[in-house]
Amino acid sequence: MPAPTDVTETAAPAAGTTAAAGPRLRVELGRFRELSLIPVIAVLVLIGFIVSPAFLTSTNLLGVAQQSTELSLLVLAEALILIVGRMDLSLESTIGVAPVIAVWLVLPTSGGRFTGLGLFPAWMAIPACLVIGALIGAFNGFLILKLQLNGFIVTLGGLTMLRGLQVAISKGQSIVELPASFTYLGHTSWLGAPAAIWICAVLFCIGGSALAWLRHGRALYAIGGNPEAARTAGIRADRITWVVLIVGGLLAAFAGVLYAGHYGSISADQGSGWIFQVFAATVIGGVSLNGGRGTLFGALTGVLTLQLVSNVMTLAGVPPLWNQFLNGAIIIVALIISRFASGEKQE
Repeated sequence: MPAPTDVTETAAPAAGTTAAAGPRLRVELGRFRELSLIPVIAVLVLIGFIVSPAFLTSTNLLGVAQQSTELSLLVLAEALILIVGRMDLSLESTIGVAPVIAVWLVLPTSGGRFTGLGLFPAWMAIPACLVIGALIGAFNGFLILKLQLNGFIVTLGGLTMLRGLQVAISKGQSIVELPASFTYLGHTSWLGAPAAIWICAVLFCIGGSALAWLRHGRALYAIGGNPEAARTAGIRADRITWVVLIVGGLLAAFAGVLYAGHYGSISADQGSGWIFQVFAATVIGGVSLNGGRGTLFGALTGVLTLQLVSNVMTLAGVPPLWNQFLNGAIIIVALIISRFASGEKQE
């Protein structure tokens, strides 16, 4: 008499295979997360061409690229900080307050409407700006890592405090008398394209290469994914995180230099409201809010997507008041896609 067939044992492997297929599918989709916006960018280019033949002209495309540079540097900074498992809201204020303080330190005391201290020569404006940005990042790191304060609250308080300092020093007015060294990078062109575009591309390449191939770069993913396991593996998590926060402040300050040079002035509210665009671009580019995931290439495609949406809307005659609504909608859609593509919960 033949042995009875155990239905449970027969079905178990099939059920296990089916259960395993879901995670494998999510992993495969997750690998292409950084490329998910490429089709979106292609569709936006097509729509832009249909809306206006001027869209594909070199003047328009270079304009979109240059307008993306300052936001791109903030996104680069925020992406590195998010990958390591932290968050910095004060980048929005750093892009404004660092240039204001730098110019305040180098302009002469009789500098027109804006009165400076004249403590340093004019060529020190950019180095001073970068040092100020790095100091802001270092101070945030001290409060978060040494005093163990909540990073969200610390950087939110920093955003408000630095914004107030910017308005107080500038006296609520735009600063138009900038040193020549401060405006050079924003105005000059190299090889037929604005210098800011080349600089931004080089910085993204350096950052992406470091994350992909350098030991300390790969450590950012380990720290963001599981800081305790990273420490057990011998990674100096706090030190690396502190360095990333300093680099983030430095990049935000440099973005302020490019922005001021591009427009030839520093406004009293420079950078105000940018943090929403920064997070929108970073999130839709595939960088995880929970740390340990994402690439700089994906973050860059997020910036280009937002800028192309804005450019297409402008060419189509859509009021710019709709930009904020679209940025918020894009973030929500990106979170939904990320949740089902990678199985990651955004908390």
